[in-house]
Amino acid sequence: MSATTKTLIRGARILGGEPQDVLIDGETIAEVGLDLTAPEGATVVEADGKILLPGLVDLHTHLREPGREDSETVLTGTRSAAAGGYTAVHAMANTFPVADTAGVVEQVWRLGREHGYCDVQPVGAVTVGLEGRKLAELGAMADSAAGVRVFSDDGKCVDDAVIMRRALEYVKAFDGVVAQHAQEPRLTEGAQMNEGVVSGELGLTGWPAVAEESIIARDVLLAAHVGSRVHICHLSTAGSVEIVRWAKSKGWDVTAEVTPHHLLLTDELVRTYNPVYKVNPPLRTEADVMALREALADGTIDCVATDHAPHPHEDKDCEWGAAAMGMIGLETALSVVQHAMVDTGLLDWAGVADRMSFRPAAIGRLSGHGRPVSAGEPANLTLVDPAYRGEVNPAGFASRSRNTPYEGLELPGQVFATFLRGKATVMDGKLS
Repeated sequence: MSATTKTLIRGARILGGEPQDVLIDGETIAEVGLDLTAPEGATVVEADGKILLPGLVDLHTHLREPGREDSETVLTGTRSAAAGGYTAVHAMANTFPVADTAGVVEQVWRLGREHGYCDVQPVGAVTVGLEGRKLAELGAMADSAAGVRVFSDDGKCVDDAVIMRRALEYVKAFDGVVAQHAQEPRLTEGAQMNEGVVSGELGLTGWPAVAEESIIARDVLLAAHVGSRVHICHLSTAGSVEIVRWAKSKGWDVTAEVTPHHLLLTDELVRTYNPVYKVNPPLRTEADVMALREALADGTIDCVATDHAPHPHEDKDCEWGAAAMGMIGLETALSVVQHAMVDTGLLDWAGVADRMSFRPAAIGRLSGHGRPVSAGEPANLTLVDPAYRGEVNPAGFASRSRNTPYEGLELPGQVFATFLRGKATVMDGKLS
């Protein structure tokens, strides 16, 4: 990464507004205005009207280290994140060993600090070993150097209502949040795809929408009962949207995320039997996709989270039934959101900043990120060329894995530059 002391970004459209200049001095934005003079020795970046956003924040990233370094490492995952415009990611707990102790979360946090392409905020497990039977060391992880504030058994649902209640009660003490993978396990045994017309025609075991919606309904009620925060991971159905909308109308502290792939792809793609489309929760119907887009636009869904789930080639290049679930998404997320939300008129660039930086940082209680692009703020920034159009080619990805559902698809937008505390991790579309 380049370590230039001063950088002048000339002619950037902050949150899509009129072009302005932004002067970075060290780790901080020193000045924002028109016709700023570049200090002696400063690097000048000609933005030419490109969009300047606060650095993106992902609430839901699988970095796989420790234990599955064949899929991803903290180094490759943070390089992938930087390439996608992210300056901070929340690393999920389903590693080997599971991040259910202060020692493991500190290991992940220190690896993130060591590699430096983006900040890594570990997510702690809710239960020991993700087994759903006993609460993990929530307080110890919160008090550790990593300062964990988000807890999730993602990959598995905390399906025991008593355990979920206790977790919600526990995290109140340090303003934490439980992020739930909403999936009633008995309703999804052997499930291979969304339950519906397509699953019936293909003869594949279906994953019904009610398996997600029933857990969300239970958990928003539990959160209201104990006065705690609950966050719903990877919302995927129109019914789930309505439950979250109802909970928010009650004033309950409920937030939710949607993935880029659930904003764009449908279960019709499963007809190809290409395992790249196998994901949990599964791709849903066109009606669900439209409902998710509308809910993200009106704020019912708070943020976009990638659920970046890398897998080695052999775990995806096999028959559908044996394939692992998951897609990578860090390097394509912003392009998919531009395609599905901005280019359709559902969100403007200020809305993108809100859903992909401000709100996820606030939910994760992540300081230094999700801040306004103004003088005195940390220089965590993403410069985007919205006019770019290009075909997705995973061969050029920084991620160790290649399981993207967008290969060969033309998508808009390119991350031109990413700055982490004033240092360019990406410049001219290339990692520094």
